[in-house]
Amino acid sequence: MVTLIELAIVFLAIFMGVRHGGLALGFWGGLGLIVLAVVFGVFPTAPPIDVMLIILAVCTAASCMEAVGGLDILVRFAAKIIRAKPKMVGVVAPVVSFFLTFFAGTGNAVYALLPVVYEVSYNAGVRPEPAMAGTAVAGQVGITASPIAAAMAAMIGLFAQNGHGDIGLGQILMITFPACLIGVILGSIICVFFGKDLKNDPAYQARLKAGLVLPPEKLSDRKLPPQAAWSVLIFFGAIVVIVLAGFFPNLRVLPGGTKAVGMALVIEAVMLAAGAFMMLFCKPDVKKIVKSPVMEACVVSITCVFGVAWMSDSFIAANKDVFMQVAGSLAQVAPWLFTFILAGMSALLASQGAPTRAIMPLGFALGINPWYLIAMFPAVNCLFILPTTGPALAAVGMDRSGTTYIGKYILNHSFQLPGLVMVAISVVTAFGLVSFSLNNNSFF
Repeated sequence: MVTLIELAIVFLAIFMGVRHGGLALGFWGGLGLIVLAVVFGVFPTAPPIDVMLIILAVCTAASCMEAVGGLDILVRFAAKIIRAKPKMVGVVAPVVSFFLTFFAGTGNAVYALLPVVYEVSYNAGVRPEPAMAGTAVAGQVGITASPIAAAMAAMIGLFAQNGHGDIGLGQILMITFPACLIGVILGSIICVFFGKDLKNDPAYQARLKAGLVLPPEKLSDRKLPPQAAWSVLIFFGAIVVIVLAGFFPNLRVLPGGTKAVGMALVIEAVMLAAGAFMMLFCKPDVKKIVKSPVMEACVVSITCVFGVAWMSDSFIAANKDVFMQVAGSLAQVAPWLFTFILAGMSALLASQGAPTRAIMPLGFALGINPWYLIAMFPAVNCLFILPTTGPALAAVGMDRSGTTYIGKYILNHSFQLPGLVMVAISVVTAFGLVSFSLNNNSFF
């Protein structure tokens, strides 16, 4: 009974945080932890420091790149790819968004891409909804395939903490990258068959006649400084170093040492070093770095992970025996059901890193095969279930045709179909890759 009351407090804190949005999720997580500790004697675990530091390190480096125009280069390159096949924007744009997240380590880069997607869709006479919604969702799905994402770093750390140090970045990426990419491609192809083109859409035509539809805004074509390209090269160079360190652990063994340095430390140090090189060669305006949209999103992400993940982790640790008794047999008979727990919590927490850090340890505690946990990992991308994320709201606001929408019942919105299809295909594909690999002793 006590455990149920504690669980209700956890969900109440999450609900109140989601209701207020932004930083409030972290604040309510902190209050929930205090209630659990003072009233029920739940001893707080250690805060998820590594996850927060990785978010900070990656975002500060990305903010440096953004301050000198490097992010604009990435977006313009992506825009060229999208404009090359305007009639296929519903498939091309989500794939481009996926790779943008893969390289940037954050789904926030999609904000700059959405106006391009709308412009191309509208001018080609293609319904913007599949492309806009697919782009927003694909940018989130790319998180579980990115070597520098905070959620990925959290996964690596959990494997090391639970006695599976032999499973690192390389092994996880070999499963999640192809699975998530296949999910995005197939999901995008399926979704383009839903909805009418603008010329055949009576709702759009009514809005058009009423003068409620505005043409796309003119996108910025300002000339970028030479150091913008250098910032991109430095940032990509850091990603290459991190990927190589993940695939080849021997590169992480320091002179005179015998044990490889943890990947969390590598990501943190390499990204900070990338920022130092950008400061040296690109001369970014420090004030712009601090006030950049990426840095603002960074503060929100760190606060949310700090409060919610800390509260959830403490609750799980205090009630581990109860969870083991109630869910242990079920998880062993049908471990794939844990996928729905990850999906539901990611929707409530509006984060991939928080449920990975707070809920995934329960999977290890239940004795689920670690390779199956990798297959379930893409399920933490179910942020779209509640249309409260920044990319979703931005897509609705930027689609001036009105085809991308949030319904009056909240759950009936444009992101539900592409999100469910992309994540479902990603998880199923990941399970298939894991089963094939285990049966043939490949990858491992």
